Amino acid sequence: MPADLISSISTTELTPLLDANVPPYLLDVREPDEVADWSIPGVHNIPLGELPSRFAELPHDARVVVICALGSRAQLGAEILAKENVASQVLDGGMAAWARTYDRVEATFGDATVVQIRRRGKGCLSYVIGCGATAIVIDPSTDLANYEDVAKHHGWRIDHILDTHLHADHLSGARGLRERTGATLWLNAADPFSFKFWPLRDGGLIELSPGVQLSVSSVCVPGHTEGSTMFQLGNHAVFTGDTLFLESVGRPDLADNAEAFAHSLYRSIHERILSLPDDILVFPAHYGKNVDVRSGHFVTATLGSLRRSLGVLGLSEGAFVEWALQNVKDRPENYQAIVRINTGNDVGSASSLELENGPNRCAIG
Repeated sequence: MPADLISSISTTELTPLLDANVPPYLLDVREPDEVADWSIPGVHNIPLGELPSRFAELPHDARVVVICALGSRAQLGAEILAKENVASQVLDGGMAAWARTYDRVEATFGDATVVQIRRRGKGCLSYVIGCGATAIVIDPSTDLANYEDVAKHHGWRIDHILDTHLHADHLSGARGLRERTGATLWLNAADPFSFKFWPLRDGGLIELSPGVQLSVSSVCVPGHTEGSTMFQLGNHAVFTGDTLFLESVGRPDLADNAEAFAHSLYRSIHERILSLPDDILVFPAHYGKNVDVRSGHFVTATLGSLRRSLGVLGLSEGAFVEWALQNVKDRPENYQAIVRINTGNDVGSASSLELENGPNRCAIG
C-alpha cells in the first residue's frame, strides 16, 4: 500500500475548498445515523464497513477527503482506498475539529465595521463591531483568540461584551473574554446568571464613538429565553440572537414552558423586529444546515426578504403558537449541562468543550 496515497488536511485548509468550482469529494465513513444528525454540507456517506463493497461508487478522478468523528475511522477508510490505488486525505480531528473551525467576513456600515465570525461546524455566529479605537463583541465563543485577533488587526480595544441570551447549545466565552480584556460584560438580568455583570436596560445605548451607537432593545418578554435581547446598529443592522433566524425562529421550549414562551416569542418578533424597516440587515446568532454559507459572504438577509420567505412570520398569534408547539424537535443533546456552565452554576472543565459537539438545535424545525 503506497504511503504517499494518504495525506492529511486540516479543517482550516478544507473550508475554502468547499466554495471551489470543483469542491473535493467528501467521503464520510460514519454510520448513517451519525451523518444524518451532524455532517459537513455536501458529504457522501459510505459507512466504513461497506466501503470495500461500494468502492465503485467513488469518483476516481476527484480529490477525496475522508471524514469521521475523530479521525481513526477516516484513516482506515483512506487505507482501504489506497489498496485500490486511490489517493485521499484524512480530515485531521474529524467532526470534533470541524466543530471548532471558524472563518470571518467584514464590511463597513456607516462609520462602523462589522466582523461576522462563523463557527462553521456549529452554525454559530458572533460579531465584533468596531469604530475608532473601540469595539463591542456579541455572543463570543470560548475560542477567544478569534476576537482578540480581529481587535488587534483593526487597532480596536474591546470595551464591551454582550450575549444576546443564555445559550443552551454552546459554551459562552463572554466571561473569559472579560477576564482577558477587562471589558464590561452586559447581560439581561431576566436570564438566571449567577455571576456579576452590568444589566442591560431596554432602550439603552452603548457608545462606540461619538455619534456611533449600538442601541439595546431587550425583548422584555420570554421567547427563546426569558432574557432574549437584540441589538441595533442604526438603521443598518439588527443582531437578533436566537429570536429570528434566516430560516426559522427560535425554539420556545427549553425552559419547559413552551406555550407561554411561544406567545411571547410571537409578540417579540412582531412588536420589536417586524416594526423595523425592510432594508435593515438581520444578523442572527445561528444558521441551520439549509443556509448557504460561502467564504467572503455574510450570513444575513434583509428583513424585507425574510418577511417574504418565512411564511411563519405572517401567521396569526394562535396559528404561530400551534405551529411552534407542533414543530419543535430534539433539544440540544447536552443543553442542561451547558446551561449550568453558562449561568455560572457549574465551573466546567477542559472536557466541557465536548458537550458542544453536534449541530445547533436552537431553531424550530
